[in-house]
Amino acid sequence: MNMTNKVKPLPESTQSFPPAKTYSHVVARWMVLPLLNTAVTPNHLTTLRLITGLLAAFWFGMGEYFWTFCGGLMFVLSTLLDRADGELARLGKLCSKGGHWYDLICDMIVNVMIFVGIGFGLAASSELGSWALIMGLVSGVSVGAIFLVVFQLHRSGSHPSIAFNYPQGFDLDDTLFVIAIFAWFDALLPLLIAAVIAAPAFLFFALWRSRQMAK
Repeated sequence: MNMTNKVKPLPESTQSFPPAKTYSHVVARWMVLPLLNTAVTPNHLTTLRLITGLLAAFWFGMGEYFWTFCGGLMFVLSTLLDRADGELARLGKLCSKGGHWYDLICDMIVNVMIFVGIGFGLAASSELGSWALIMGLVSGVSVGAIFLVVFQLHRSGSHPSIAFNYPQGFDLDDTLFVIAIFAWFDALLPLLIAAVIAAPAFLFFALWRSRQMAK
């Protein structure tokens, strides 16, 4: 089902803008509308996304529920900012190749460090001990390697949505919002167990698909 058919339309004054892809893009669009025609650039938002994402990872690494809860809140903000920089670039006609790569690199850093932070925090607070840190590192490294595949797809003129056959109206990055939900329910341990299986599995899938695309 096409999610874009369900999203609430923007005001009439913005109807000339291209439709938002997902609900998170709609929220991000509302965030950036006041920033159009101001001194704020997409790179400013990308930098803020990087800072808030690293702060979330640091709080996850504290290993205490209060900081885990705060890390979840901060990660939601960071993920919305990841949507907002692209929305500002598109709506404000501020797209640039350099900004695109800066966004991808910051995404990789944040998503890798989130899992490392989760593993570090659980190493001190769960029965897994140091195994949790190893699992966080495996998950994070796998995520980083997936981004390297994504980088290669972009260099070749393709896009992950095409290579990985995303359904219309779906963005794989939106699944990252579940990290905050698991954090708020003090359930990062099962999340990490799932991640250490799913991240390497998706890496192998991404490598297989990129190899097919290259033929």
